[in-house]
Amino acid sequence: MYLNAGNQYVADMKSNLIYVKYGVLIAIALIVYFLIVRLIGLHENHWLRLLNGVIVAYGIYAVIRKKKALENDKFEYFSGFATGIGAGILATAIFVFFMGIYLFHIDPTFAENIMAKWMTSYNGGPEILLFILAIEGVSSSVVLSLTFMQKFKISRNMSDKTFSV
Repeated sequence: MYLNAGNQYVADMKSNLIYVKYGVLIAIALIVYFLIVRLIGLHENHWLRLLNGVIVAYGIYAVIRKKKALENDKFEYFSGFATGIGAGILATAIFVFFMGIYLFHIDPTFAENIMAKWMTSYNGGPEILLFILAIEGVSSSVVLSLTFMQKFKISRNMSDKTFSV
């Protein structure tokens, strides 16, 4: 009995911390994608950032799917939703940290070039870009988690066969 309870505890911990694994994997994918685009020299093309959304969307979809597979019948809406948001926010935090290092230490002129394209008169630093990345990452994590949970939620609707008149 105790051994079974220990295995259940390990399974619960694995299910509860799955967002960490996927959040780190999403962040690594975002960083690798940015570095590849940077090597090609297209890092200032803002349209290529659309693939960032695809990367984050797939990662959040995958973590919610994995969470549902781990919990089976115990899977709840809020559990899946929180897992998706947790993975997205963790990935965003890691990516913003990486971009902070990149913008402040590796290529400080990158922020100036981007901001010059967006605004005609801007005298700020790269902080605004980091803020935009953070807001964008958190908001897309919430929206994507809500969207994907519509697919993974367990329906509470009763079938027509349940009612007999």
